[in-house]
Amino acid sequence: NQENHDAIQSQADHTVSEKQDDKKDSSVQKSIVLYLHDLAYLIAGIVLVFLICFRIVIVSGDSMYNTLVDGDYLLLTTNVFYRDPQPGDIIVASKESYNDGAPIIKRVIATEGQTVSIDFVTGVVSVDGVVLEEDYIYSPTTSNEGMTFPLVVEENCVFVLGDNRSRSKDSRHPEIGQIDKRQI
Repeated sequence: NQENHDAIQSQADHTVSEKQDDKKDSSVQKSIVLYLHDLAYLIAGIVLVFLICFRIVIVSGDSMYNTLVDGDYLLLTTNVFYRDPQPGDIIVASKESYNDGAPIIKRVIATEGQTVSIDFVTGVVSVDGVVLEEDYIYSPTTSNEGMTFPLVVEENCVFVLGDNRSRSKDSRHPEIGQIDKRQI
């Protein structure tokens, strides 16, 4: 009798132990599912904020060398935080008239109403008669591609140049010209 009782007790203890293990396994599975659920919401939230507030652009070409190098990644704030570009700002614009609207990355030299003058012999650029201090340029502005200077920047537009002026297609080129602020 005692042996039967011990065997039944042993089997009952084993069954209780299995139930406890099942509960532990179930609890671990629930924790994993909850963790993955929270992780999915967190990732979705980050992606949503990223899509609304930021954009990634890859630098293509040498026009902004030494400041930006071909293949650099730029993380941009979207127009949600947009402010009017100021001289010296680096902007990303898109013009259908140039390279099928591919991103154009350049530095703002002048804004609406300002007069840009370029001495193509010395490479000196001046805005409203003041020579710009351009310690960021890699090569001077010694080539003109058909634009007439001095030039007054039109309303709601900016005049841009690359930092590597000998390798840059910018506002000196008729297919780019002045950039409307809505294209930034």
